[in-house]
Amino acid sequence: MVLDKIKRVFSDSISDSDLDNEYLEIDLEQEKKDKKVFVKLFVLKQYEDVNDILNSLREGYTIAIIDIKLLRQKDSIELKRAISKIKKTTDALEGSIAGFGENIVIVTPSFAKIHKEAEKAKQEKRSRFD
Repeated sequence: MVLDKIKRVFSDSISDSDLDNEYLEIDLEQEKKDKKVFVKLFVLKQYEDVNDILNSLREGYTIAIIDIKLLRQKDSIELKRAISKIKKTTDALEGSIAGFGENIVIVTPSFAKIHKEAEKAKQEKRSRFD
């Protein structure tokens, strides 16, 4: 009974014609154009720092440059765990990951790919012998 009264109060204030006239168009293409790509530098000091990196990557518009030197010097097992976790997330997001030198790892979202010379050279060697 009380619910019926509440329904009537709300249904009387908003008529069906008002609902038909008020709508909002969302231009999805405009939303994509407004997004900016961020290049962020991260320093991997400990394993827990991975969470900040992964959160930025999941947003979808971040290219992460990760300095792994400190964790490499401190604990190589933790470094392997951290890189493995970053790689799994990158694969799930269909992004790219690559090492740059000994102390830098670069991770990109799905719209950006990392050009890898080593892969190109391997493919050329295979094609020569096939």
